[in-house]
Amino acid sequence: MIRFFNDIAIFENMIKITYPQYSYKIKEEQGRELIFDTSRKIWVRLTPEEWVRQNFLQYLLQTMLYPGALIAVEKELQLGELKKRFDILVYDGNHLPWMMIECKSMEVQLDDKVLTQVLRYHIAIPVPYLVITNGSYCAAFEKAHGRLNPITALPVYYSAAGN
Repeated sequence: MIRFFNDIAIFENMIKITYPQYSYKIKEEQGRELIFDTSRKIWVRLTPEEWVRQNFLQYLLQTMLYPGALIAVEKELQLGELKKRFDILVYDGNHLPWMMIECKSMEVQLDDKVLTQVLRYHIAIPVPYLVITNGSYCAAFEKAHGRLNPITALPVYYSAAGN
């Protein structure tokens, strides 16, 4: 189904993600499942959204070869008087925000509501690339010349550093 957002056809070219093999560290503590986040170097509660975030991180690191040192996970941002947290932010080779990724659990449909959420975050942290994912699929966009343009694949990282 083709959906429209501000007269732009979106969501017709979802990107199918094939995740790499990875041995996650998972443990149970006080009746809750925890997963070790290698980016933040902490144990976090294993929720359906966290599972998507951890898999997508491994995809960025292992498949797309984005540098782990330039990826921030679950950091706070200020939207007016509201404090929110983005899921994943990738910086370019000059340490400038380059790509923002919003992760949802697999049961969440990627739609205008999810896109609007990441666009709100984009107000506080402008980036050229925006991605939304529910683990099975993702939709990616390039923000250029005041327009949101769907793209059919995640950008290769070296292009961010100007190489």
